[in-house]
Amino acid sequence: MTSKEQSLQPLSPSEEAFVRALGRVLLVLPRAVDADMVREAGLPLSEYNALRHISEAPERHLRMSELAAACDLSLSGMTRVVMRLEKQGWVTRVKCAEDGRGWNAVLTDSGLARLERAWPTHLTSLRRHLVDHFSDQDLTQLTATLQRVAASYGNVRS
Repeated sequence: MTSKEQSLQPLSPSEEAFVRALGRVLLVLPRAVDADMVREAGLPLSEYNALRHISEAPERHLRMSELAAACDLSLSGMTRVVMRLEKQGWVTRVKCAEDGRGWNAVLTDSGLARLERAWPTHLTSLRRHLVDHFSDQDLTQLTATLQRVAASYGNVRS
């Protein structure tokens, strides 16, 4: 069977059920976590994710283009998020020392404190909406499988 013929092979009922369930989870999970974050922590998921990624970067500095990629946003979309964070005093932007062309997002001490206050809500939401639905064995197998899928796309940042 050629690769074109393989790609035209219909999904089995179990494959179809999996693809539809995964699609639904990918759609509703971020919405559910975002709703929890806004309601309970007063911080949208997009802003929480930006703070989290910057906090994990060396010296809490992250190039704007790298932050956008990590958050799966366009550079202009990431700029809007960072501008909101700047207004709160949680992030500052500084010119990249390496080349002077780009900008780094820098997490402030108050930004780190804000992230730490929001973390319990994020954790609780992820557990309630996702993690608690799996056994340890399920998680181990699913994690390995998803890592293989992600690796097939090259350098994908989590």
